[in-house]
Amino acid sequence: MSNALNTLLHNSRPQHLQQLKDLLTIASISAKAEHNADTAHCADFVADALRSAGLHTEVIPTPGHPVVYAEWLGAPDAPTVLIYGHYDVQPVEPLEEWRNPPFSPTIEGDNIVARGATDDKGQMFAHVLAAHALMSVDGKLPCNVKFIIEGEEEIGSPNLDPFLRDHRDRLAADVVLISDTSMWSPGRPGVTVGLRGLTYVEIHVQGATHDLHSGLYGGGVANPINALSRIIAGLHNPDGSVAVPGFYDNVQPLTAEERAEFAALGHDEAQFRAEIGVAESPGEAGYTVLERITARPTLDCNGIWGGYTGEGAKTVLPASAHAKVSCRLVANQTSEEIEAKLRNHVLANLPAGVTARVELHHGAPAFLADRAVPTMIAATNALKTVWGVDPVFMRSGGSIPVVASFKSELGLDSILMGFGLADDRAHSPNEKFSITSFYQGIEASAQFMLELSKLPKK
Repeated sequence: MSNALNTLLHNSRPQHLQQLKDLLTIASISAKAEHNADTAHCADFVADALRSAGLHTEVIPTPGHPVVYAEWLGAPDAPTVLIYGHYDVQPVEPLEEWRNPPFSPTIEGDNIVARGATDDKGQMFAHVLAAHALMSVDGKLPCNVKFIIEGEEEIGSPNLDPFLRDHRDRLAADVVLISDTSMWSPGRPGVTVGLRGLTYVEIHVQGATHDLHSGLYGGGVANPINALSRIIAGLHNPDGSVAVPGFYDNVQPLTAEERAEFAALGHDEAQFRAEIGVAESPGEAGYTVLERITARPTLDCNGIWGGYTGEGAKTVLPASAHAKVSCRLVANQTSEEIEAKLRNHVLANLPAGVTARVELHHGAPAFLADRAVPTMIAATNALKTVWGVDPVFMRSGGSIPVVASFKSELGLDSILMGFGLADDRAHSPNEKFSITSFYQGIEASAQFMLELSKLPKK
């Protein structure tokens, strides 16, 4: 990175922070129709910033919220990076738990607190500002750059795959860069090289055709809540493993080398428990907490309902009971395979007197990156240049479905170079983003483009 670029980035920090504040004031909640105007305004804000950086920019309508697309293609002999991010944010409830209004960005020490600060406005905008800085200093970018910033990530990106298919030729690139993840710790950057996949289902248990008086019918008919409780209790073995037959059939065991890498990260299990307020951390026997939450498959009940849950008492036998269940998957497991095995297990262990159906809600494959490809090396070199230490290769227990979309629709691999921190409270009240990480993220993005320019075009 040149002295001129370093100087510009340092001198521009107050301006960059103010621009981020302005972006964070926009209530771009994609899930709520009452905020559609805000979401459209946010798309225009991002588009204006990209135009100001010197990129050809369009706001492209979709059946839902628009996609902001921008490009600079003035380096014909250099690779092309497609930078993905999203400008929409989660709802803010419960409002009473926010220390300040969620769309009034507040500085608290080194953090900026607001909805969308880390997920994903702060991280996404770092790339926009990096492109602007490079163009300001050199009048060009070191490699070809394309941006695709969507407004529906927080509602499952329903229009992204059709957009990718419709614009496949236009979106051709060598690699996708995504910053919607975290670093390992403050001062220690990381690249996420593994994501778990997902199978999300709903289990519906039906008893009588209508609710019944528990005094007149209790003891004579099956209670769907009782039946569903037995089903859920039977999804795990006493040792914490998943009891669904065949659940682990295609799971690749962790190698000794991989387990040594996990151990070397120094994950503090006591601190992990303290941060979330629990005394114990049970789970699949034979694995550390870090291994269980990032590299092993899991099954969890996410919600359960049925019968009367209002104020006071109502003596009723419910006609039905329901549960939402998610399975986090690892490499070689597929959503379709696990959904079928889970359905078969539920139906094979159905208590007498009820019927059941298992409905697939959605799914996503797992992701495991190749650490040796040149674009990954460019990313690690960029992070080391900015932070001064080797980045950590991390796995995340979560899922990012767009990674699978870029692979299936465009044939592109993704680099997950996050600037957030694990305690940034994404999706929760008082979401935050480190201001230092924001500045360093801008530098890392610029350095990645410089590193990428050294590679031959595919």
